[in-house]
Amino acid sequence: MLNIKDAVAVITGGASGIGLALAHYWAKQGGKLVLGDIAETPLKEAAEQIRGETATVVCDVTQEADCERLAATAIERFGKINLVAPFAGIIKDGLMLKIEKTGKVTGKMPIEDFRSVININLTGVFLTVRECAEQMINHDCTGLICLISSTGSLGTAGQISYSATKAANSVMPRVITAEFFRRNVAHRIRCLAVAPGYVGTPMVRSMPQRVQDKIVEQVPIGRLIEPEEVAAFVGELFRNEALAGDVFFIHGGLRLGSKG
Repeated sequence: MLNIKDAVAVITGGASGIGLALAHYWAKQGGKLVLGDIAETPLKEAAEQIRGETATVVCDVTQEADCERLAATAIERFGKINLVAPFAGIIKDGLMLKIEKTGKVTGKMPIEDFRSVININLTGVFLTVRECAEQMINHDCTGLICLISSTGSLGTAGQISYSATKAANSVMPRVITAEFFRRNVAHRIRCLAVAPGYVGTPMVRSMPQRVQDKIVEQVPIGRLIEPEEVAAFVGELFRNEALAGDVFFIHGGLRLGSKG
């Protein structure tokens, strides 16, 4: 079993949502942090809130140089990386085609919207993992690469770009684990993904109450998942060294349109 105390976590999207919740959890357990986010002011505010050793890096995860700098900062500041949590992500929901009652197409999803989600949610994850894993291997680190997928990976109407990226994130742990197994590093560096359902982040909480109520109707436990619950789950996945190469759901029994 791994211990979080003095372990170093690199978290992108660390200024808000699940990333920020994980940062608070990690610090409370005695861990050290390198937080990356594209939003400089919220990033500074997040670091000021966290009680613990924390370094911050303003980072655009779609840029190789930024991801290199993020990983290098962890080594320069703390000498190791034990958890990689590439949690930076965006949603730009919309239908691929807007079809009116007449049966005719009156609109299409802009390619810019599709590409922006792919760039951040998929390319950004790849670059963050690639750069951090390189440092972990070269510095003989032990730990976990924890991707964040979603129940959206199962396919949700209106989320063609988001669902595609989360489905990709779901398969990456198997691929990375296989690659590391071939090169005899899988016993030191594990990879898996956590897949939340509807989480009560500020973005979700800002939705109209009627929309939130409709969401909760599909959740057997009768409420949204709290970001802190996801963070604690990641902590347990980190500690348990028997868990690797798979996707672990945390969704309150979500039924996606069916109570059966």
